[in-house]
Amino acid sequence: MSAQDAEPVDAEKGAQPAKPLGDEVAEGQESPAEEQQDQPQEAWEARRDLYDHTPRTMRFGGGSIGGDNHGISTGPVARDVIMGSKTEIFYQFGGTAHSSGEVPSATLDRLARCFVADEAEFAALVRRLRTDRVLVLSGPHFTGRRTAALMLLRHLGAAPLRVLDRATRPGELAQQLGPGGQVLCDLITERGRPLREADLLAARDRLAEHDAYLVVTVGPRAALEDISAVEWHPPTPAAVLAAHLRVRVPPEDVQKLLALPAVADFLARDHQLREAATYAEALADYATGLADVQAVERFSLAALESQVQEWFEEDEASLHLRDKAFLVALAAFDGGPYALTAELSDLLYTFLQKTENPAHPATVPVFGTHIAKRLQRARARRYEEEEHTEWGPVTQLKAAFQDDRAALVLLREVWTGHPSARPALVTWLRRLAGDGRPLVRTRAAATVAVLAYTDLPSAMALIIEVWATDTRFRHRLVAVNALALTHLLGTPNVPRIIDDWCVSDDARLCWVAIRAHGLIGPERPAAALAALRGAARRQHSAEEPDTLLIAELAQSVELLLLSPAGDQVLADLVRTLHDDRAVFDLAVDGFLGACRRTRQDEPYGAPLVLDGYAQGTAQRPDTTHPVAELWRAALGDRVHTGPALEVMRHWVLTADRDPATEWALAALLPALVTSGPEHRRLNHLLRTMPGEDGAGPPPVTRRLLTVLPPH
Repeated sequence: MSAQDAEPVDAEKGAQPAKPLGDEVAEGQESPAEEQQDQPQEAWEARRDLYDHTPRTMRFGGGSIGGDNHGISTGPVARDVIMGSKTEIFYQFGGTAHSSGEVPSATLDRLARCFVADEAEFAALVRRLRTDRVLVLSGPHFTGRRTAALMLLRHLGAAPLRVLDRATRPGELAQQLGPGGQVLCDLITERGRPLREADLLAARDRLAEHDAYLVVTVGPRAALEDISAVEWHPPTPAAVLAAHLRVRVPPEDVQKLLALPAVADFLARDHQLREAATYAEALADYATGLADVQAVERFSLAALESQVQEWFEEDEASLHLRDKAFLVALAAFDGGPYALTAELSDLLYTFLQKTENPAHPATVPVFGTHIAKRLQRARARRYEEEEHTEWGPVTQLKAAFQDDRAALVLLREVWTGHPSARPALVTWLRRLAGDGRPLVRTRAAATVAVLAYTDLPSAMALIIEVWATDTRFRHRLVAVNALALTHLLGTPNVPRIIDDWCVSDDARLCWVAIRAHGLIGPERPAAALAALRGAARRQHSAEEPDTLLIAELAQSVELLLLSPAGDQVLADLVRTLHDDRAVFDLAVDGFLGACRRTRQDEPYGAPLVLDGYAQGTAQRPDTTHPVAELWRAALGDRVHTGPALEVMRHWVLTADRDPATEWALAALLPALVTSGPEHRRLNHLLRTMPGEDGAGPPPVTRRLLTVLPPH
């Protein structure tokens, strides 16, 4: 299937007519004036954005020239999470919540043996129920509300104990009541049919006639009128797990099981109470030899997978399509600003609506969502944290899943388990690629990387190749990031893809491949440099060399020099420096580009290459050091002398401000003087270079002149 064959249908945006994203004039495409301004972002800045905005499941590491560089890396944990678990989880916690009828006493006894709650709070609820005869207990799903309601009634000795149909209309509630105890779990309420105070007053009168009691459980979003529901505070998963273990294994085994590393990991991930109860069964099986340790270790991930599957299998009444869109957006923007996630989740919601009903205009409610309730359902948290922006760090209200594996599991489930969602998801991701915010574009790339790991052919055809062949640099850059992150998740064949694209006649694919070599090259520096040298030779021999690609080649060499593989790259550049003119220019241009970079990108920060040289030589001149050899080559070549002297001038100005840089430069300069012309060139620079704002040579020049060896 080609990318065009798979083109999804775009959704309407407000009152604007829909435009297919795959067309030449597509949704999000710039006007002719904007296209003229569309210029490629510098590779160094683009990598900085990638570093700043990549999700927490994909990490960066550094450690070579200058110590301020980054290489993308992700361990086997992320790959294992995306691949998935083989342990199946079946939830049977407290019976079926929506069934009606009398609750057997055996069931109540079984629940009582495992029930745990705050004693003082539970006693207060018992007193209130005894006095009022009716209690409305509010709390999220899967927090033990139903079990708590049953235990409250059991504690009062209310028998028989019946579960009422949750579809009972609030106005008809009193008519359903009889002797003993009654539980109405997850009462269905709507704005036009709320549970009113009058309904409870009528129910209380009926209960008093029969000396009976009623507990109604409702969710956080229940429609209540003039009623103060009591909030249920559930026990911790650790308490529930321990309580269930105590009725399944001997006392001496409980602490041994709770001390297992896998159990500590399970409890650290804030699992639901029903999951803790089911985990107790798995641990009991392990203790009796019915299960192996792998089942215990896989349980946590399997429980998370079951939760994600449950979210997307629920009908609209249980989990609205808008909430499902929010879950997907939260997976893409996990740990990002909440407002941004909510904004873009509504965009996805419009695309999903178009898939479900193409003839119906897509609409988004402006109000009606509550951040706390929304995040609670998503098992996510909100917090404040600084976010990197082009203007500096800014404090943002962020949202993230409680379990850092949830985003990966959820994206895999949507892409492979619900193919009907693909057209909307693809359209959404293409829209994100054209967004003006680096965070949005980076998260689009990271999301596609996860999708590609699960299904590379589809992700390539539907998304990555479309971006890579786009006329807009912004979209091509997202393709670069997607390929780099796809590779570093462990997806096979990405190096082969970029190697093929690097020799493509399509300049757009070649551009993407050159950029990608700069990002994943630290893992394979020799192969990356060989590919870049080959591309440089092809441009040098072309009738009309592509100046843009030539510049990109140098920038990728710059990235490799400032990566964890910097020392290997330096040695390889010097080894091939004089092979031919194209290779010489590539090496020197990339080297000078790297020399311009400073720590933290400060205007007068320590130069990364110079800092690395000083550390590597321990401030002893070494004329054979690769940095010294490349500097001499740059200063001695007619084409590069001017740019090289300009870089050296900036280093001198930095040395005038920073003693550490002065010491490092004083260690390097002697290694750059091996002949009379080299001495005269540097001597002239230090004696005549202007200072800042047209002033004379800075004081540091006189001190640096003293280290130049006579020649």
